[in-house]
Formats: sequence, structure tokens, C-alpha cells
Amino acid sequence: MNKNLYALFESRFPADRSKLFLDCVDGPGFSYDDLDRETAKVAGLLRQLGIQAGDRVAVQVDKCADNVFLYLGCLRAGVVYLPLNTAYTSAEVEYFLKDAGPRMVVCRPEMLEAIRQVAIHAGVEHVLALDPEGNGSFQNARDLADPLQEIEPRQEGDLAGICYTSGTTGRSKGAMLSHGNLAANALTLHKIWGWQDGDVLLHALPIFHVHGLFIALHCALLNGSTVILMNKFDAYEVVRQLPRATVFMGVPTFYTRLLALGEFDKLACQNMRLFISGSAPLLEETFHRFQERTGHTILERYGMTEAGMITSNPYKEDRIAGTVGPALPDVEVRVTDEDGSVLPVGETGILEIRGPNVFQGYWQMPDKTAAEFRADGYFITGDMARLDEKGVVTIVGRAKDLVISGGYNVYPKEVELVLDEIPGIDESAVIGVPHPDFGEAVVAVVTRDASTGQPDEAAVVQAARTKLAGFKSPKEVFFVDSLPRNSMGKVQKNVLRDNYQDIFSVVG
Repeated sequence: MNKNLYALFESRFPADRSKLFLDCVDGPGFSYDDLDRETAKVAGLLRQLGIQAGDRVAVQVDKCADNVFLYLGCLRAGVVYLPLNTAYTSAEVEYFLKDAGPRMVVCRPEMLEAIRQVAIHAGVEHVLALDPEGNGSFQNARDLADPLQEIEPRQEGDLAGICYTSGTTGRSKGAMLSHGNLAANALTLHKIWGWQDGDVLLHALPIFHVHGLFIALHCALLNGSTVILMNKFDAYEVVRQLPRATVFMGVPTFYTRLLALGEFDKLACQNMRLFISGSAPLLEETFHRFQERTGHTILERYGMTEAGMITSNPYKEDRIAGTVGPALPDVEVRVTDEDGSVLPVGETGILEIRGPNVFQGYWQMPDKTAAEFRADGYFITGDMARLDEKGVVTIVGRAKDLVISGGYNVYPKEVELVLDEIPGIDESAVIGVPHPDFGEAVVAVVTRDASTGQPDEAAVVQAARTKLAGFKSPKEVFFVDSLPRNSMGKVQKNVLRDNYQDIFSVVG
């Protein structure tokens, strides 16, 4: 039996394939027949270019229907899809290209020349542009290719995608996700979230991210649903579209921005069945305000790049603010100390997980992969958590100092490496502090090198933005004489977080 994820989706297409699949807010609609035709054309182009099953294709393009078809066409052809955040600079993209060794990279038209230069250095054979208006070199080549009608045979362990997650050492790691990993997670979520005939997904998330690309789209495809596709989140547009939808998935920032609108109320949400939140912790205040304003209770869940979804609050039973629910039915979780010994119920420790959704390892990092798994197959998430007597998980912190800003992961070390290269900066420490809109904001605390120039805050931020995506760049920079350290000389980031935790209640 073909375990290709696309074959699973195709088996769930509606009987009437003229049904609308993508209802694009800023463009035409596409049926399930169109989906089949467009993905066959993508697969045909890949074969024409000599790209075979197991080869990689890197994609950094704006969200649009052709982006969705490119992803699904890669699945159909057995090609490994490598999504990249559109905020990444060409310097950041070069690392991914050198590391993953894709046969092709597809980018935005305005980035074509810059990406072509880094692609040459990385040894990438093909560079094409995808234009949301349909006029890019990728679309032109796709439309001239002979369609590939068959679905490439795949096994459960064959790779479907590589999603990069930042490393604490500054080097990003490519999480290898198989057709089996993604299928298992999607089937479980489709079931436990109660997907039903007539459900319509309002999709406002980016699709270079596990949340929007895998969780949201996969559930809709398994249900044969229509997807209202927004090219980006806009709170006013979400309110306009909600009456046509039944399911919405977002990061906490989406919900705080919706609550800021007076027209977001029970009437706007009267057709909705389910609101889901993830990618960052949802504040209990937001949970309760949303409940009072709309009459709906947000379903919060917990996941990560390496495993998709891991836990979820229940669909039918009570959802508890501040928790992320029990483990999914096919997932095992436990809380341990640093040595891997299981801790008693209620104690805080490191969350470890095991299940069919857990990734295949880090691309070309066998030692790192081995270090992140226990001998009995549990993956060490690095997140601090506790379990109650019913198995409900509460995430209480992050062992690796990860900052989640607007739903995007930022690892301080990556930012610090860039800041430390700025003339006049002696040393930097990057932390996340509470922010009313982003959940957390990236803040840099730095010391100056007295022997060189003295950069000001604007110069530091500007220098960071030339090498880092905007969401990674510091929102605020504070200059200090020295950084707090413990007896071992390690910077005490907990002290810095305490010192600066209230700045955005004043500044922002």
C-alpha cells in the first residue's frame, strides 16, 4: 500500500471534486479537481528538471494558492519539501541551502538575484521564482511541463519534509519528518478535534511553519473541507470572513489582536465551531477575555517542530486555562529529571515524548540526534513541564531559553552571535520578556567595548536586521556596564528577565 501522504489526502477528497478547496480572499478559488491537476503539473516539472523522489526542494515564497500546490506537488512526487520563513535574509537562506543540499530553490521574484547568488555558492542547480500573481518563472515552467498523474510510492519512514528549528549553539537543525509522522499526527487531530461534514477552515497562518502548513492544511484535506485562504493575518479581515467559517487556528497574538476590535463579538462568531491556539503560550487573561467576549472557549494545544502536535485540551470536555491538555491518544509523555529518571506526579521537570508523530532525527546530525533521544525511544523536548494526576500537561518554562515571539521561535544564541560581531559591542545577552502583542519580545542587554566606537540602540538594531529576520531582531537594546553572572561565570538570564520583564508595560 502506498504510504505517500498525498495518497492519503486523495483518498479523502470529496466525491464531487468540483467542491471548492481553496477560497482565496485575494484571488480566484480552486476546486479539488484543480488541486489534482495543479499538483500533477508541479510533479511533472520536478521530474522534467531531474528532481527525483528523496531529493529536496527549498521554498521561500509568499503565501498563495500556488505555494500550497507546490507543497502538495512535492508530496505527490515523493520530493522532500523544505519551507523557509519569508523573513529570512539571503545570508540566512545560504546556510539552509548548504546544509540541506536541495536540487531546487523557489523564491519570491524580488529575491531572485540575491537567492541565485547564494544558490550558486551552495551548489543548487535550479532557481525559480514564484509570483503570487501567477507570472513567476516557476509557474511558467510548471504550465509547460507534462503532468505526472501517478503518485510516487512511499513508505512510512520516507521523508516528506525538513523543517529547520534554531539551535542553542546558533546552528539551525533540520528536523526530518516522514510521510508516516505527518499522517499519524493529522489522522489523530482530525479525529480528536471533531472534524465534520460542512467544516470550513479560515486559514490566516503562514505556511512556512508546522502550524499552518501541516496542522491546519492537513486536517482540512483529510476532511475534504474548503479552506478560506488569507495571504496574511489581518484582524479586520478575519472578522469579515468568520461568518463563512467553522474552524480557526491561530497563535496567541492573533487572539489578542482580535479582542482589540469592538466588532469581534458573539455575533461575529455565531457560525464558529472551534478556535484553536498554539505555537506559543496563551495567557490565562486572554483565555478568559475571549470566553467572555465570544462565548467560545479557545482550545489550547502543545506541539513542536520535531513532533507536530503532542498534547491537546479536549474537544468535548472542559478546557483548563494555562494547560495544554493530556497527550494525544497515540503519544506517550513523561516528566523526568536531567538524568531521565521519571518524576512523581506534580513535580516539574523535562518533558519527554514518544509516538508515531516524533521525527526521524536531525538532518546530517547523527550525534545531535542520538543525544536528544533516550535509550527507550523517548525524545527530550527541552521544555519544562508538570503532569497532574489526570495526565494533563502544564508547560512551565523552557530549559533552553527559547523565546517565542508572535508564534515564531527565536534562539538567543543565534542573535547573540550576530550582535557580538558589531563593532563596539563587547558582549551580549538576549532574552525574551512579556509583550502585550507578541507574547514575548526579543530584548538584548549588551556591554560596550570602550576601545572602539560606541554604537547606539538604533545602530545595533539596524546591524542585526541586516543579518537576521525581523522577528529575531531585538525590539529593545539596553546597555550595561556588566552582565550578571553566577559563581561558574555563566550569565544569569533569569536575573535579566526579572530586571526587564515589565518594560513593555511602560514602553510598548
